[in-house]
Amino acid sequence: MKNEASAILLISCPDQQGIVCTVTDFLMRHNGNIIDLEQHTDTEEAAFFMRVEWELNEFALPRDQISEKFSLIAARFDMKVDLHFSDYKPRMAIFVSKFPHCLLDLLARQSSGDLNCEIPLIISNHPDLETIAKMHGIAFHCLPVSKENKAEQEASQLELLKQNNIDVIVMARYMQILSDDFCRSFPNRIINIHHSFLPAFVGAKPYHSAHQRGVKIVGATSHYATGDLDEGPIIEQEVMRVSHKDSVESLIRKGRDLEKMVLARAIWAHLQNKVLVYKNRTVIFS
Repeated sequence: MKNEASAILLISCPDQQGIVCTVTDFLMRHNGNIIDLEQHTDTEEAAFFMRVEWELNEFALPRDQISEKFSLIAARFDMKVDLHFSDYKPRMAIFVSKFPHCLLDLLARQSSGDLNCEIPLIISNHPDLETIAKMHGIAFHCLPVSKENKAEQEASQLELLKQNNIDVIVMARYMQILSDDFCRSFPNRIINIHHSFLPAFVGAKPYHSAHQRGVKIVGATSHYATGDLDEGPIIEQEVMRVSHKDSVESLIRKGRDLEKMVLARAIWAHLQNKVLVYKNRTVIFS
């Protein structure tokens, strides 16, 4: 793919004839060169999903007019449409507690250019990882959370996110449950990593429970956070085979490797605008 800027439309609507033809005709009439197009029809839901990307070089419409000009098509097909641009770098805030493995992995990937984003802010309910933030020149804010101050601290977090123009939040093993109101402030823009293959062993010590049950696989699940604990739309999952030879420490080590990989995959898909949420499910375009 060329390094030129491109535009991306994510489309969902009731399934019907003529959608692909109409969308591609719109792009052709405005001199748009399509570089990627993928579609999916959910026959059970009678729903249609599409991701189309085209070069902006020589495209006849200015960026700020694309949505307006496309709105007639969207209304005709009852479409939900999201427009994105490949040269925009989303601003990502990372929420952490005490575990550093996911944070370190994300910072390394972002520094190497694997994640197309800026990370201006790290928020934690513990001071333990402040040194890592300082090493990378990222602002660190420690906001301890208790039952008594949860609403106040979430208000402070939201203010920090607003001040830093944050687009997406990553819960990199942030060991706090976000409130319904907080999640509604960032719908489908809070990415969580869960330390098991959902649904599975929940709670604070899933690997201990798994070890006691003699499981043969461990896994990790990344999903969008919602007001329903661990019930948000799933973005990415992975599993690894284990055996009776694995100790609890071995399961934790293998599980953390999975957590890093699964979280990074989910974030990459989100940043590439390849995730489309429908009801409580996701369509992940390749």
